[in-house]
Amino acid sequence: MEVEDFLYLSTNYMTRYFSFIFLFLSQFSFSQQFEINGKIVNPDGAPLSSATVYIEKAVDSSLITYTVTDVDGSFQLSGETDAPEVELYVSYAGFKPYKRTLQITEQINLEPITMQSNNELDEVIVTATRAPITIKKDTLEFNAGSFDTRPDANLEELMEKLPGVEVDSEGNITVNGKPVSRILVNGEEFFGDDPLVATKNLPKDIIDKIQITNTKTENQEFTGEAGDNDNKTVNITIQEDKNTGFFARATAGGGTDERYELSTIGNYFKDDLRVSVLASSNNINSSGFSYDEVFGMMGRSVGRSVFGGGGGGITKAETAGLNFVNQWEELFGFHETEVSADYFFGRNDTERRSLVAREYILPDSRYFTNSEEESNVLNDSHRANAEFEVEIDTLTRLSVETSYNKNIGNSRSWRVAESLDEDRELINNIESSDIEQMESEDFSSEIDFTKRFGSRGAFLDLEFSNDLNEQVNDNFYYSESFFVEDGEEVVEIQDQYIDEDETRNSYSFQARQRSVLGEEFFLDLAYQFNYANSTNKRYVYQAEASEEEYDELNELLSSDFEALSRQHTPNIGLNYERDNWEIDSEVGVIFTELENRNYLQDGAFDNTYRNLYIEAEVEYEIERSKSFSVEYETDVEMPSIRQLQPVVDRTNPLNIVVGNPELEPTYRQSIDIDYRNFDFASRSGIFSWFNLSFTDRNIVPVTVVDENLVRTTSFTNVDGAMDANLGGFYSKRFEDGAREFRYRLGLRSSYIKNVGFTNEEKYTAKRYSVRPGVRLTYAIDELFDINLDYDPDYNSTTYNINPDRSEDFINHSIGLEVTTRWPENVIFGNDISYNYFGNVAPGFDNTALFWNMSLGYQFLGDDATLKVKVYDALDQNVDTRRTIGDDFIQDTSRLILTRYAMLSFTYKVS
Repeated sequence: MEVEDFLYLSTNYMTRYFSFIFLFLSQFSFSQQFEINGKIVNPDGAPLSSATVYIEKAVDSSLITYTVTDVDGSFQLSGETDAPEVELYVSYAGFKPYKRTLQITEQINLEPITMQSNNELDEVIVTATRAPITIKKDTLEFNAGSFDTRPDANLEELMEKLPGVEVDSEGNITVNGKPVSRILVNGEEFFGDDPLVATKNLPKDIIDKIQITNTKTENQEFTGEAGDNDNKTVNITIQEDKNTGFFARATAGGGTDERYELSTIGNYFKDDLRVSVLASSNNINSSGFSYDEVFGMMGRSVGRSVFGGGGGGITKAETAGLNFVNQWEELFGFHETEVSADYFFGRNDTERRSLVAREYILPDSRYFTNSEEESNVLNDSHRANAEFEVEIDTLTRLSVETSYNKNIGNSRSWRVAESLDEDRELINNIESSDIEQMESEDFSSEIDFTKRFGSRGAFLDLEFSNDLNEQVNDNFYYSESFFVEDGEEVVEIQDQYIDEDETRNSYSFQARQRSVLGEEFFLDLAYQFNYANSTNKRYVYQAEASEEEYDELNELLSSDFEALSRQHTPNIGLNYERDNWEIDSEVGVIFTELENRNYLQDGAFDNTYRNLYIEAEVEYEIERSKSFSVEYETDVEMPSIRQLQPVVDRTNPLNIVVGNPELEPTYRQSIDIDYRNFDFASRSGIFSWFNLSFTDRNIVPVTVVDENLVRTTSFTNVDGAMDANLGGFYSKRFEDGAREFRYRLGLRSSYIKNVGFTNEEKYTAKRYSVRPGVRLTYAIDELFDINLDYDPDYNSTTYNINPDRSEDFINHSIGLEVTTRWPENVIFGNDISYNYFGNVAPGFDNTALFWNMSLGYQFLGDDATLKVKVYDALDQNVDTRRTIGDDFIQDTSRLILTRYAMLSFTYKVS
């Protein structure tokens, strides 16, 4: 069957399929419209803002709708229901729950409802009335049972139902416009720091509450400090009767082109004890754990990464891991003790192939390069983490964290490349092969001691951390380079053994004391010391033309280099925290000492730098879920040892690199402004942001091109770089019983100013981009959901050294996700994306229609699923992209995973 025939038949089938569904559903509508208006006040008549108001059916206590009161205490409940009688509930922290029976009519206007005080002021009364949402001072809490999902839904599907929460096609979660960076289960991380492992594997039916807060470190939680406003943490509490037990999932599948997948994950809960294990093996470029219920390990958004993203290639991945968490009270006389540990093993076998065509644009000329590369990389990794935390008493905390990583790998690569002048005449070419063995070890630890003084927020915090890293490389490199000089061909051969050892040892110590100046004012005195020592020993041995042994040391290409840095940062901070205000400020000086030593070639460089250190943030919460914040900070970034060491690296004879030991640290200033406003009553919100950064002493390459088109690159510092971003989006959700409609309108724009060098001439490049976007969702519970999104992307770049050169293009991305759960126990999923890149060169594919589909059947009480899935059904997946640099334009085509079909079986146990 031709692609066009397949597309026609598939599209025709889907059109008839969904037309039937809409026609079938449109026959049923027996609900009555209603609107309930009222106001909530305290015993003194003052309005209560952020009280939860909701109604349930009187016959079965099922939730109909809910809202949260405005700043003036008013509320409005609207929708439709087939229930003639409902129960109205009001819940507010510190007050007794309110209940009232109402007869449903089209318009109901209530007298002000006065809440009665509860003596237990610190308790949140939600259990008896099952409030769907509770708003505390710093926590947003949802009752999982109040939000309808299909019976076997996971945490991700539950999160999609929560107001103010959005889940994109990649599984990333935002809450009121802020990204979720951590997922906790009963206050502890769920198998490492990947939120997707939790969201896609935790079943909804064991979840009691979902609590959302600003992300805090464990130390901030202990001291009561404010968390990170730019990131959110989700804590999942398990139902008490489900907190002792076991649940697991296993999948096995095989397909065409010898594709396969195997994965399993198991979790055991018993009060404060949790043990998790996982393992997987596949050759479809998947981690195996961020498991999608519909599409399995191939994911729902692979087509979104067409024309870029990732490193390309096809990977066979094998992984296994174990996680342990337990907590004890009054153990060995300590107030509370907690231990967590995990171990992961991973093996990746990756095959890559790529074609690259690049045009270099110099101030007065142009030239071209073409290259082809193949490689295979095999790497084994071991990662272990352990954390011990003890609260010696209610005011004293000690924590110790350690981490160990080891990688053992080898790679083989082959590459051919050529350079042509402006008239497309051949100037040079090269063929090279590379065999490398690598081994690295990294050990890090952190010790944190905190002592609180009283209950008003004063404390002393002492923190010590270290990171020890060592890497050993053995590299056999061979190349033959051909240059055309005066019409004659000159051959240069490199046959080398490169023995390279690199170490980096860093230590950090920080002391911080917080004093209470007043009920809402705090003074912070702090000192931080950072020390880093990096060494690089690189010995290059050449083989004689007639011998195979590498016994001739090339001192010009070899190095024994050391870079040492010390950083002292004393600072003072003043903080103000009130109900709706938070002001944090830290001011100090960064003293930096940088020392470089070249022991092989007798060179040294020492210098000292002083920079102003400022970190300040103001956040004003106008009302609940409506806030405005401004943040300003400075940062110093050290140059790498590769950028510093003044040794010639000729691993690529056509692109020679040498470091600059006189580089200075980069100094960056940034400003961030955020505004967010989410209305729980109307289920709508607007989120906007603006950030601006200025960079001085930015480290940039300086490249010189000779008459043979050989590039020699070093590094220097420049001032004047700038980066600005402005964006926002508006989202709205409509709910009508089992039906739901959502839309999101967004706009992102950026301006980047780069300062650099091309063929030793300084230039300025300015880039502008504007990316509007729209996403529409329509769903009916347990029947189907449809997601449609469109994202055009306009880009424009100008250069001062080439005023006639400008890059203007538009990319288009359209995505359609359709999942149906009808007939019963049948799940049919389709993920279709169309991508068009407006800046791909002739000869490279610039469009692709990408289609993943899956057909699954659930049986044995939804515990078993038999599934057929097709990846890249139209066989149009491509990975071609154009990269526009400041002095080049590059088109790349890479080996990627293409069409396959797979039959898989999944079984869940709980």
